[in-house]
Amino acid sequence: MKKLVKRIFLSSILFLVALFLIATIVISGLYIFSNKTEFDINKIKNSSINFEIYDNQNRKIKDENILGNFIKINTLNPYTKEAFISIEDKNFYKHSGLNYKRMVKAMIKNITSFSLKEGASTISQQLIKNTHLTNKKTFSRKINEITLTKKLEHTLTKDEILEYYLNIIYFGDNCYGIENASKHYFSKHAKDLSIEESATLAGLIKSPNSYSPTKNIEKTTKRRNVVLSEMFKDNKISFDEYNNALTMPVKINISSTDNNSLNSYVQATIDEATQILKMPAKQIAIGEYKIYSNMDKNKQEALEHSLTYFTDDSDFAGISINNNKKTIEAYYAKSNIKLLNAKRQPGSCIKPILVYTPALNENLISPITQINDEAINISGYSPNNVGGKFFGYTSVRNCVSKSLNIPAVKVLSYVGINKAKSYATRCGIEFDESDQSLSLALGGLTYGISLKDLTNSYIPLVNNGKFSQAKFINYITDKNGKIVYHYSPKENNVFRDDSCYLMTDMLKTCAKSGTGRKLGNLDFDVATKTGTVGKKTNTDAYNISYTTQDTVGVWIGNADNAPIKTVGGAIPTDIVKMYLNDIYKNNKPNDFVVPSSVYKENIDILALNNEHVVYKASSFIPEKYQVAEMFSKFNQPKEKIIDKICVNVPTLNGKVINNIAYLSFYAYDYLIYEIYKQENNNDILLSTITNTNGFCEQKFDIDKRTKYFVITKLKNYADNTEIISDKSNIIELLAS
Repeated sequence: MKKLVKRIFLSSILFLVALFLIATIVISGLYIFSNKTEFDINKIKNSSINFEIYDNQNRKIKDENILGNFIKINTLNPYTKEAFISIEDKNFYKHSGLNYKRMVKAMIKNITSFSLKEGASTISQQLIKNTHLTNKKTFSRKINEITLTKKLEHTLTKDEILEYYLNIIYFGDNCYGIENASKHYFSKHAKDLSIEESATLAGLIKSPNSYSPTKNIEKTTKRRNVVLSEMFKDNKISFDEYNNALTMPVKINISSTDNNSLNSYVQATIDEATQILKMPAKQIAIGEYKIYSNMDKNKQEALEHSLTYFTDDSDFAGISINNNKKTIEAYYAKSNIKLLNAKRQPGSCIKPILVYTPALNENLISPITQINDEAINISGYSPNNVGGKFFGYTSVRNCVSKSLNIPAVKVLSYVGINKAKSYATRCGIEFDESDQSLSLALGGLTYGISLKDLTNSYIPLVNNGKFSQAKFINYITDKNGKIVYHYSPKENNVFRDDSCYLMTDMLKTCAKSGTGRKLGNLDFDVATKTGTVGKKTNTDAYNISYTTQDTVGVWIGNADNAPIKTVGGAIPTDIVKMYLNDIYKNNKPNDFVVPSSVYKENIDILALNNEHVVYKASSFIPEKYQVAEMFSKFNQPKEKIIDKICVNVPTLNGKVINNIAYLSFYAYDYLIYEIYKQENNNDILLSTITNTNGFCEQKFDIDKRTKYFVITKLKNYADNTEIISDKSNIIELLAS
């Protein structure tokens, strides 16, 4: 048994040695025959980088310096340096750039799994990776990294390596370097960081997006506590310091940014480029990539002017998308945090995408369909309209235009939450698993939606039901001029074209006479939806509007949810109006085109108001009792059968007072009534009654016993013929 165990042990050792030798040969070969990056100390010492970004006319926009504020390592508190060493590279001052024990473990895992998931990078390797190499995971790149790291260790001291590392590493929110991060997150210099603040920043660099304190404070706190634990284990802080730091909440104090670089079009373009090329911003600049954006200079300037003209101390954001090209041509925002992907509650602006267009597409409603706006309670959920008023039965068009809440909740219940979400998801809107309440109809999402995604979700309404994800970047070239990325919109069908047009037509009403009526005097077609979030005080205000050419979204609020003094139909709509007037001052957009799947039909108003059913107006309905509305060919109004049953005469009642005969009956105003008296076997017409709805009473002089009756007529307005009823009941009255 012992011999067997010994053989197995020796075989395992030999196998691992052979595996290591094979790996070494393969990796060496890959390195020898690969394109190697030469070590350049200037790439490390250069603390600023410039991006080459161009607008849609290939004009260079600006040089964006995203680094700076270089700090000397000897100005930092010892625990600040140790926080990064404890969590990133415990043996930093002991190894010569590489941690061979960790590398062997990682290499075995990578070889056996045929991947490069395990990195085992030291601080020295990370510095090389962030200044010399891309994020492309290949064995040859890893070998190149190792070689460059060895050269780095022979060129700089350990303190110099750590110093450059802390000045270059990315901390999220456009912060490169610990001084920038310290000023941004805590409004203080890096030399003044506390133990817990140092641990917070050290924890960020593993995944700046996931652990960002501006996005998820709980994850940030857990990660900070891991760093503190490692510092305590390494004897870098005392037990009391460790415990005190653990009890401290993560308190961020976001500083203001004078140049608003966080929320510029350029920064949004850089962020998109990092996603496309899958490399940090610094590597894009170092690699001399050229980014050709979709910025329209005139629209960008118009948007900036409109936003800054109306807004005061509140945060704000605006975005403009070209409907035809599916490109983002203007973006501007102001806040102490990056707003592009910040999620906020969308309020009523979600209704067209989540509620009404899905209901149109499911043939559940038409613009003239009536919904009872009334107090409701659905499993304890009792929403209210703004002002707490209820309007009874009202058309969907009016519900959209006036942004009534109860009808939106009801229509969402007709569609079904899951089906409605499936439509909105295909329009680029993301939901949390817990988003299962009817409050979604009013924008009650767990995490909200970014203005970019909310505005982009309206694209199908003006694109025949097809959705595309709009982009900031048109194409990217490498330093040799080779195109490495080119934007090609990918469309997917969401709605039918008739559903989109009917929704657009209702949103045009909103712009003419509804909550967005400030746009009513524009001399071109515009569809709009406003939204306001808040109960006792407002926190968010929106306007999303579109023409045949452009879709624009405006948000006003505050990152810290401080109250604002406006609503969606006020300042956000003013901004949109100024912007649209500016960009269309020399060239008006075309009107929305009615698709062949939509037609106009006259509706029976009487049936609509009395029965709350949409009937096509028959030829027997007077014109004044008809109203025209738009319909989809897939959801046509009902045909109401009109025959003699509809002209049955009413029951005639009568009485005599002081030789005056009072005749009464219930009348309908679309019918004609003739009152007769019988005299000497002749029927004599006394009165013709039209346009009367409800109780009708007629008076006649009477001097003897007289018989009365009524005949009802229904006129066919198509051919001017009449349907005449039989005589009503005959009543006999006696003069007093």
